[in-house]
Amino acid sequence: MASYEELKKAADKKWAELTGGKKPWIRIGTAMCGHAAGAYDVLDAIKAKLKDKKIDAVVSETGCLGLCYAEPLLDVSKDGGARLFFGNVTPEDVDAIVDDYIAKNVVPKGKALGYLAGEGQQPIKGMGDLAKLPGIALQQRVALRNGGNTDPGDIFQYIANGGYSGLNKALSTMDYNAALDEIKNSGLRGRGGAAFPTGVKWSFLVNNTAPKKYILCNCEEGDPGAVNDKTILESDPFTLIEGLTIAGYATRSTNGFVFIRHGHNGPIDRTEEAIRQAYEHGLLGKNILGSDFSYDIEVALTGESYVAGEETALMEAIEGHRSMPRARPPFPAAFGVWGRPSNINNVKTLSYAPEIISKGAEWFNSIGVNKSKGTAIVCLNGHITRPGLYEVPMGLTIGQVVNDIGGGVPGGKQLKMLQTGGPLGGVLPASSLDIHIDFDEMSKAGAILGSGGVIIGDDSVCAVDLTRNLVAFEQYESCGKCFPCRLGTTNLLEIVNRILEKKSRPGDLDLMRSVGKTMQAGSLCGHGQLGFNPIRSAIQHFEADFEAHMTENRCPTGSCDTPKYMPITTRPFSMEAVAERAGD
Repeated sequence: MASYEELKKAADKKWAELTGGKKPWIRIGTAMCGHAAGAYDVLDAIKAKLKDKKIDAVVSETGCLGLCYAEPLLDVSKDGGARLFFGNVTPEDVDAIVDDYIAKNVVPKGKALGYLAGEGQQPIKGMGDLAKLPGIALQQRVALRNGGNTDPGDIFQYIANGGYSGLNKALSTMDYNAALDEIKNSGLRGRGGAAFPTGVKWSFLVNNTAPKKYILCNCEEGDPGAVNDKTILESDPFTLIEGLTIAGYATRSTNGFVFIRHGHNGPIDRTEEAIRQAYEHGLLGKNILGSDFSYDIEVALTGESYVAGEETALMEAIEGHRSMPRARPPFPAAFGVWGRPSNINNVKTLSYAPEIISKGAEWFNSIGVNKSKGTAIVCLNGHITRPGLYEVPMGLTIGQVVNDIGGGVPGGKQLKMLQTGGPLGGVLPASSLDIHIDFDEMSKAGAILGSGGVIIGDDSVCAVDLTRNLVAFEQYESCGKCFPCRLGTTNLLEIVNRILEKKSRPGDLDLMRSVGKTMQAGSLCGHGQLGFNPIRSAIQHFEADFEAHMTENRCPTGSCDTPKYMPITTRPFSMEAVAERAGD
């Protein structure tokens, strides 16, 4: 078994060969955003062209740089020089990239990723130039530090860029308690939505002396508009594997599970390959890096269930049961998977651990504001000029992210609303741009950071229509175990459908508030407890949209004039069905 020093020496040698200019190195982003934009067609075209021209080059798949609007994104470095970036590449562009740039060192016009308009559209060469782009300039990449730079299928590229230095430091210079204290002192809070202090959560597991203890990594990620967890796994799965191993060491656990939604093959395949390579090089299994610490990790899959992301429903799924939440107490740290102590963390949370251990708690604590330390990974979607996935320091305003990074609303339209934190988050008005990305400040404003998704709506969006889509998602995804959620989401969707069709009844808004209060008080998990959030915030900030439908029989934007009735999937539990049965 090789030591860390031996692995690092081999990795550095391999990295020097890649970057030394002996062969052209072509990197293509094939994470989810690149894949959707046609990156694999470009990859095939590049390989065929190089073979046809008999050019010996290294071609690597990489993850996401965050510039999803520029995908497929490709870069070429040659002769030991800087990387030249090409954006929105198609297979038809490959001839010019190979024939002109790789063969003749002539930069082809049109596809070379340039500066912002007004700066001469100069080609971007190297990370220094790239940092001038608005989508990169305000980022501070920690969890995604290797995204778009290293091959997610090559553990040596990860190690050459500092990978496993955190685990090596923990195993060689820290005991369990010191590693745990480093996480506590860093101020890291959970990135799955609840923002609970991670070190405190881990300490619950430490205090349990059971011989078998589990760390579960949650990558169910069914939120519309958020792909940050899956992007980490597609871009740099080793940072998750290392972080999960550090969590196992700090909590004296024995096994880790990476929980991924079935059918998301990119994250699944890359995570499984990362685990295989970690075992191969002694970074998982028995006596890791020659220490007395042993740890095993495997991937566990779930079906298409949004509620499976709730921690107790996740445990039910791993055990082979239907994904439905458990009543608590007992809590997972006392009685988790198969009745053994368990701790559940989000992908992002665990992905910070390697850098925290490597660089120290004080370094991480210096990033961010107030009690929100570190960075946030934000997915910008909807009516936005530069949609993408951006990792920014906590404390930026929502306006900086939307306007300075995302480029604001396109087409001369005006920003009307933001929907943050997934379908259980809040709907905020344009005046909320001054709110800082801060767990507590966003919560006070009636929103949550949650999964990091931010959906931007311009002045063509109707708040009733947007709310209908969110509530329909919630109703469809309710597991049905507890009736306040099962009936409540159904009732809410019925009422919103009535309002949208201009068939509202007196007191409908108050009725929804009453249903939402019951859901919050009586539901087992956050799906029902938070299910009224989007309606509550939409009524609070956009009551005029609802009133126009209810009292004037019109949609203020016209987007609801074409009937868009959203079917109710649990019709036997609807109010109409109950009334019909009562009258029989």
